[in-house]
Amino acid sequence: MKANKPALILYFVALVVTILFDFFDVEFLAMCAKATVVPSIFFYFLVTNGYKTGKQESLIFLFCFLGEVFDLMNIEISEMGSLLSFSVVYCILLKMILIDDTIKIKIKKIDVLPAFIIVMLIAYLLISILNLQYEKMSQFQLQYGIYGVVLSTLSITSFLNYMTKGTPVTLVLSMMSLCFIASDVFYIFSQYFPFSAVLVVIKDFCQILSYYFMTRYLLSKKTKKVTQ
Repeated sequence: MKANKPALILYFVALVVTILFDFFDVEFLAMCAKATVVPSIFFYFLVTNGYKTGKQESLIFLFCFLGEVFDLMNIEISEMGSLLSFSVVYCILLKMILIDDTIKIKIKKIDVLPAFIIVMLIAYLLISILNLQYEKMSQFQLQYGIYGVVLSTLSITSFLNYMTKGTPVTLVLSMMSLCFIASDVFYIFSQYFPFSAVLVVIKDFCQILSYYFMTRYLLSKKTKKVTQ
């Protein structure tokens, strides 16, 4: 068994256990299980990468962990703490994609319509979510707006990259962004229907799965540097 396999197994065990406890509404145990997700996927990244990590990667995992902690604490500042933490994560990922990777999206004529549809769909989804009559949404509309714009920019960049290049790395990026979006959408829905365990399960599943795709992207960057 490779050295990184136990860490990956621990991550998927934490994912499955969290979903089960969410479904059966065992809140305390679900919290304990979810608290191990980010450390386990970070350990997987660390082992796979030869126990080396850069500043940006460390900050990404740190703020993911802080975002989860704020969410699990369920106190007055939890909403804003989690929002700010994941906004930092998305900004660092955007910087990595657009600046560190020096990615230039070249859209051909045949891709103009699909690209336009992608941008419009994400913009429509963002505007629809921000217009929902949700108490905290109206209370922190500016913060939610900034967060939504950052995530939308990351998602559009990822989807357009996959559409124009179609590489395994861009596929991983697209899956990561899709999971981030789905997690946030189902989080909002779970606020409207607080007694629906299914919505909580889907939200947590998408959130936890996004960390796997995010880690695969970070590892692919390291592999690319080694190859070069």
